[in-house]
Amino acid sequence: MSCIAADGSPAVVCANCGKGSSGGEGGVKLKDCTACRLVKYCGVDCQRAHRKRHKRACKQRAAEIKDEQLSPCPDNEADNLASVRVRVAKKDPEAIALLGYDYCHGRLGLQKDVRKAVELWTEAAELGSIGALHDLGDVYRLGNGVKQDMVKAAEFYEKAAMQGCPLYRHKIGCFEGQKGNHDRAVRHFLISAKMGYKESVEKIKNMFMVGLATKEQYAEALKGYQDAVEDMKSHDRDEASAFRKS
Repeated sequence: MSCIAADGSPAVVCANCGKGSSGGEGGVKLKDCTACRLVKYCGVDCQRAHRKRHKRACKQRAAEIKDEQLSPCPDNEADNLASVRVRVAKKDPEAIALLGYDYCHGRLGLQKDVRKAVELWTEAAELGSIGALHDLGDVYRLGNGVKQDMVKAAEFYEKAAMQGCPLYRHKIGCFEGQKGNHDRAVRHFLISAKMGYKESVEKIKNMFMVGLATKEQYAEALKGYQDAVEDMKSHDRDEASAFRKS
């Protein structure tokens, strides 16, 4: 899933939690959904959590891949664009988000059109694409081809956060901190810290050091983060054990 990073360059995020690929804020190593390769995940927990929403599109795309393997793959921009449009016509949210990215950056022979990209990302977001919410939030936060609107950016980040995305919960905390709403910022950082987002722990630590958060809040964030990491490790061990026995 393509999107716009903080510096305006392409980025890739987990389809469930929104964490970015290695090199960015909270960067992690992402892996494709092996069945459809439409989306990426940061781990098996996110893949399982997203399965219910992704199942239909995954099966559909997996079937299309089998068909494509029996025919020549697109070897030019026109054919690639046509392939994306076929998926868009079937209301595939990730394909719609991808077409938005293509318009935003003038790829596949398309004329650069950020407004069209915003329309497509809005549609993709309504169909359940967290990546599209990321794109919308960033394009308004950066004023990238549209009038900068921090209120709209915050609204899109909030929607992504409400879908259980720790990265955007963290970003909402940053927004609140910038506005001087430090108590609200800490509450958001606590939530994302307990979801295993390390940067939120660091934020609360820094706020504690300058008197904007309490010692108890920092301790709560640290313990919540450690518990989340331990849960993920335990799950990974269980997965590895099951794999060896299979």
